[in-house]
Amino acid sequence: MRLISRRGNTFGKQLENENTTGYIQHAYSLGFDVEVDFRLINGEWWLGHDKPEYKVDERWILENKKYLWCHAKNIDAMYRLITFGTVEAFYHQTDDVTLTTGKYLWTYPGKRPLTNISIAVMPETADWNMKEFSECAGICSDYIAGFKVEE
Repeated sequence: MRLISRRGNTFGKQLENENTTGYIQHAYSLGFDVEVDFRLINGEWWLGHDKPEYKVDERWILENKKYLWCHAKNIDAMYRLITFGTVEAFYHQTDDVTLTTGKYLWTYPGKRPLTNISIAVMPETADWNMKEFSECAGICSDYIAGFKVEE
């Protein structure tokens, strides 16, 4: 199962750190993938959930693509991310589900049903039970460290 940190959060929300490169890299140093919010504006990449906040170089995206789930926040970003070919990316607003470039079903919090290719987003905010997302392809959470099982 893919364990995906939401915006770099691992033990709960830290709004002041979300979508910053250091915070993202810390999450994947702990063994998590990271869902990150991207915008492409006038040829420049920006991180930030509600607005462009942190400028980032395209090279950084490509160097870290192995860990990233790129949430395109505008169509220009989605178009460019698709051209990379090997970046996991998706675009959605409030859709129940959206298909990622890697053919996963990115599922809006609380929406059902979940499948073996679903990514259950923010299970901590929904009335899911463990059985419902135990067979998903992955979980994306602000509290993702709580889902990690040591081998």
